[in-house]
Amino acid sequence: QVQLVESGGGVVQPGGSLRLSCAASGTIFSISGMGWYRQVPGKQREMVAHISSGGSTNYADSVQGRFTLSRGNAKNTVFLQMNSLKPEDAAVYYCHAVLRGTESSPLYDYWGQGTQVTVSS
Repeated sequence: QVQLVESGGGVVQPGGSLRLSCAASGTIFSISGMGWYRQVPGKQREMVAHISSGGSTNYADSVQGRFTLSRGNAKNTVFLQMNSLKPEDAAVYYCHAVLRGTESSPLYDYWGQGTQVTVSS
């Protein structure tokens, strides 16, 4: 069983910063990619940032230059540094991973439970 455990959400004023963390644990053979999505009520979940197994990152246009996704040394942990936060960044942020549990298993998608980010003065 694989779990994605998130932390770091909270309330911040516009222009402030937050750092989200996500750690994957359980039976993991390899991780194809990890990242963050976000969702607000009534809208589709959208990709915020993603890092591949090779370390390549890509970002949503709306966060480019403000958010930075990095990976821990063990490569099962990712960090999303969010700077210059705007009210429109407020959402529930979900950690996402695509991984194999064993060498012979297919790739599966896994999601964290979500962490709330509120940007308000």
